[in-house]
Amino acid sequence: MQAAVAAAMAAHTILTAFPLKSPYLLLSPPSAPIGHTSSFHGLSLKLPRQSLALSLASSAAPKKPLAVVAATKKGVAVLKGTSNVEGVVTLTQEDGGPTIVNVRVTGLTPGPHGFHLHEYGDTTNGCISTGAHFNPNKMTHGAPKDEIRHAGDLGNITANADGVAEATMVDKQIPLTGPDTVVGRAFVVHELEDDLGKVAAVPKKRTSKSKKRIRKNIWKRKGSWAALKAYSLAKSISTGKSKSFWCESWIKE
Repeated sequence: MQAAVAAAMAAHTILTAFPLKSPYLLLSPPSAPIGHTSSFHGLSLKLPRQSLALSLASSAAPKKPLAVVAATKKGVAVLKGTSNVEGVVTLTQEDGGPTIVNVRVTGLTPGPHGFHLHEYGDTTNGCISTGAHFNPNKMTHGAPKDEIRHAGDLGNITANADGVAEATMVDKQIPLTGPDTVVGRAFVVHELEDDLGKVAAVPKKRTSKSKKRIRKNIWKRKGSWAALKAYSLAKSISTGKSKSFWCESWIKE
């Protein structure tokens, strides 16, 4: 019946939604031939036999369950500072799936550069005000594929001879919604390479080395506070809070 109504509308037939008392009666213009019965009060609707059979077959077919369409969430962080380093970080996530991170940064020195998600989107004091790597699970530093790692440990991006770094990452620990969302935090591109927390591939030394590195960098953070430079004129990601920027001086976390 729905197919019949659609066909009528396509032919500019005007129908009114007042059902007849008897489903076997139709009102048609005197000169118009009687067509197929209709549950609508109005002009009769004439359909080819093939179309009628198709509409009847469609109405008799078993109903299929409605398909649930995945909701896609997106976020964009624009990197634009006072130096010649600039770029874009694009994030995409479907429902509760992993987040796809596409990064393109230009103006870098050739080679690897640490790339992380930091705790805060506050860039008023450059790298200092963004806090440490985002680490809601209180883990030690590691590589993106390690089980033990900061949620914000996204490894390195590598710039080519022209200073362009492009990368695509798939990560489960940086969703676009929920308590651990990237919104309200900061993406940071560092001057130097991230060592990914690896120490001569000896598991026993990893923890002690990490502690030593942290202690050393707490000291360095205090000692180089005034000397630390950052270019943080960045546009916001999605809600106007998270920012992405280039840090000229690098402090390991």
